[in-house]
Amino acid sequence: MANRTVKDAKTIHGTNPQYLIEKIIRSRIYDNKFWKEECFALSAELLVDKAMSMRFIGGVFGGNIKPTPFLCLTLKMLQIQPEKDIIVEFIKNEEFKYVRALGAFYMRLTGSSVDCYKYLEPLLADSRKLRRQNRDGQFELIHVDEFIDSLLRDERVCDVILPRIQSRHVLEENNELEPKVSILEEDIEEGVESSDEEEPTEKRREKEHRSKHSPAKEKRRDREREKRNRDRDRRDRDRSDRRDRDRHRRSRSHDRERTKRHRSRSPYRK
Repeated sequence: MANRTVKDAKTIHGTNPQYLIEKIIRSRIYDNKFWKEECFALSAELLVDKAMSMRFIGGVFGGNIKPTPFLCLTLKMLQIQPEKDIIVEFIKNEEFKYVRALGAFYMRLTGSSVDCYKYLEPLLADSRKLRRQNRDGQFELIHVDEFIDSLLRDERVCDVILPRIQSRHVLEENNELEPKVSILEEDIEEGVESSDEEEPTEKRREKEHRSKHSPAKEKRRDREREKRNRDRDRRDRDRSDRRDRDRHRRSRSHDRERTKRHRSRSPYRK
């Protein structure tokens, strides 16, 4: 009874929310000590306290597939299905990074494509470190933005198969999302504008002079010059050939006229 989804829960992606986690992993979670002792009768309010006490993220580890507390709390959230506003507050929580990671993971599992991009992409600016437990039970360091990027790109995160979401460019073409603007791109443009304003006139002239006399431009000008020379030589040859043909034609015509006059003056003409 304690492992059932709440009665008024809505289906997610056409199925029971708990079924978003594979059956073998669900059964391991139900048998886990943390689930039985810490997740029993948890409400949405009490779950916040449990999330704040987390010290690492992860999926399952060990040969007998032991779930991490992060995965246990994820399943509990799928079971009680907290309000969307609570999940958004999890994601916006800047003080507790593991609460943010838990909210982002739950949003990726249950949210629509638009919600996933809308609420997760801003977290790509969070560069704080997270401890993650791998399949061997060893701990490794990643960053929040790495975790969020894997949620948006990878098919499996924390040993859970993620539901498919639409590509961002498709949502942009359908006017469901605004085009993405990189924070770095804005900083670079601002830096270029400020450097141009502060740059002395002499340096700007020197830079323009170098750009005009750069090796690439010199090569391009040489190629254009050679092309013009070849075209001019070709036109000269064609003009010379036409003159030669005209001269030859006039010469042959003159020879025929002279032969004709010679025949007309011949005494042997009948």
